[in-house]
Amino acid sequence: MKNISKLLEIMAALRDPGSGCPWDIKQTFETIVPYTLEEAYEVADSIERGEMNELKDELGDLLFQVIFYAQMASEQGLFEFDDIVDAINNKLIRRHPHVFANEKYQDEHSLNEAWEKSKAAERDDKAEANQASILDGVAMALPALKRAQKLQKRAARVGFDWQEVEQVWDKLAEEMDELRQGVESCDEANIFEEMGDILFSCVNLARHLGIDAEEALRHGNNKFINRFSYLELELRQQNKSVSDCDLAELEAYWQKSKQAD
Repeated sequence: MKNISKLLEIMAALRDPGSGCPWDIKQTFETIVPYTLEEAYEVADSIERGEMNELKDELGDLLFQVIFYAQMASEQGLFEFDDIVDAINNKLIRRHPHVFANEKYQDEHSLNEAWEKSKAAERDDKAEANQASILDGVAMALPALKRAQKLQKRAARVGFDWQEVEQVWDKLAEEMDELRQGVESCDEANIFEEMGDILFSCVNLARHLGIDAEEALRHGNNKFINRFSYLELELRQQNKSVSDCDLAELEAYWQKSKQAD
């Protein structure tokens, strides 16, 4: 706690109107959000690459984001850092009655069900108070694939969902046909609309198959980078570049890169 106190003191000094850092002083909740998202992605990147020493630094950067918000909130009389800690302490205890109370669960599935019911009950209380939608609270700033998956899960909890995965396949095929029709009619607005529907349906299919769409695409991105880098290396060894080759030659190297996975 001494280290946390020191970090809070540093943050307060950075925001001091008379002697602080001009950049830190002018920041607001809104301007800090992009940095928070960036730091969260850098944490994920360090984990994916297995860089644990780097992860330590990135987690520190992410913690600093929380401290930054807490300082700005304190300045405006909204809440303090201790209130943030109290809130998460209370939430964790409330959502883990099997650890902090005498609740018993037969297996992990029943545990997960209880966890989701607890979160749903909290949302219902908020919704009842504010006459809100069940979809409220899914953060706008989430990556689009992750947000789509969370929106679908929320809707599914109240029965708005396909019962069989085959129905999702059929829906995806329907959206593909509609996109093709838009392309054939050169309707740019419709093409844009249908492409969004296809991506949303792909996320829905991933969810029904038990796959996190965001993680799957991140993996796909990394796989593409590795294969394309292999292709570039093979070409450099022959004093060639990608732009020197036709598509047939590039495809041959691409197939070779897949075998090297």
